Amino acid sequence: MRKTFLKSFLLFSVLILSQISFGKEKEDKHGEEGHGKDLKTEIKEYIHHHLQDSHDFSLFSYTKENGDHKYVGFPLPVILWDDGLKVFSSTKFHHGETLAEVDGNYYKLYHGKIYRTDANGTIDYDESHHPTNIKPFDFSITKNVVMIIVTGLLMLWLFSSLARSYTKNNGIPTGAGRFFEPIVLYIRDDIARPNIGEKRYKKYMPFLLTIFFFIWFLNMFGMTPLGINVTGNIAITTALAILTFLITNFTGTKDYWMHQFNPLGDSLPWYGKIPLYIILVPIELLGLIIKPFSLLIRLYANMQAGHIVIGSLIGLMFIFKSWLGSPLSFGLAFAIMLIEVLVALLQAYIFTMLSALYFGFASEEHEHDHGHEAEVAH
Repeated sequence: MRKTFLKSFLLFSVLILSQISFGKEKEDKHGEEGHGKDLKTEIKEYIHHHLQDSHDFSLFSYTKENGDHKYVGFPLPVILWDDGLKVFSSTKFHHGETLAEVDGNYYKLYHGKIYRTDANGTIDYDESHHPTNIKPFDFSITKNVVMIIVTGLLMLWLFSSLARSYTKNNGIPTGAGRFFEPIVLYIRDDIARPNIGEKRYKKYMPFLLTIFFFIWFLNMFGMTPLGINVTGNIAITTALAILTFLITNFTGTKDYWMHQFNPLGDSLPWYGKIPLYIILVPIELLGLIIKPFSLLIRLYANMQAGHIVIGSLIGLMFIFKSWLGSPLSFGLAFAIMLIEVLVALLQAYIFTMLSALYFGFASEEHEHDHGHEAEVAH
């Protein structure tokens, strides 16, 4: 317990130091320019920037004595389709401060998105102040994509090692496998079997295990000072929810689909069911969309909210600048940080549990009903 607390404290201290360095940079930059936004606006923009994906992987940044802003990290490849394939390094954007010229075209990184522009970097707007510049198809390897690849490789290495340890030691895991084996067994025995059924749970186990550890690992990476917010990106949670939706409906049994279009069964004559079906069938079909929508919103909103709350509490330290307010903000942020570690695991569990429930609905068969009807008819 003491070691766990110490690790959490050290992790949070690194996060605080990274935020303090940001605050110092902002104050220096603000003082040198002599104008600009107030501190609250800068904190709000920084939190928003932290939540966004980016075309480069910045570990941290600092301002030199001469005012130069330096970024420590590494660039990522930018892959665009704009009248042909355009591939170049994100260093051409210099974190959005310069234009990228490729094959005679100019591209500008504006609010995390890439637009085609002119040599002056002009951005045109519509009445709602939305950019009207041409936006090429963006297939770039962004920071979130890098972390998805890293997480996938980590899971492949981790569970391949676990499988090899089972083979070598007659089913007894070693090393990290001793930690992960109870989790795998819990997902099998307490999530998959009760909700899907003994007959069909095995075919869903690969997806359930993958989705649980994938979300959990990404959530934990999001708690580090690296500024990774993969599961707080609604595009990612939407993709995960779509996978659950597709598996649920493509593996659905006859009884599952009969329930969607004939929810009352044969309990009423057809002329008595028509008025009810006008209401029930649309509701059942709407439920097909609501289920994955609830999955993606729950995961996205919880992880996004956690980052916003922690960032806001840390920002209060720079606003209060007092012996009472700053330690209070630090303490609250530390408490929320520990809670978020639990939430990271809890959200992975909830997503996996609900997916198993939906798979169980899709796998249902009413053999007992048919047997009962046959007995009555006899």
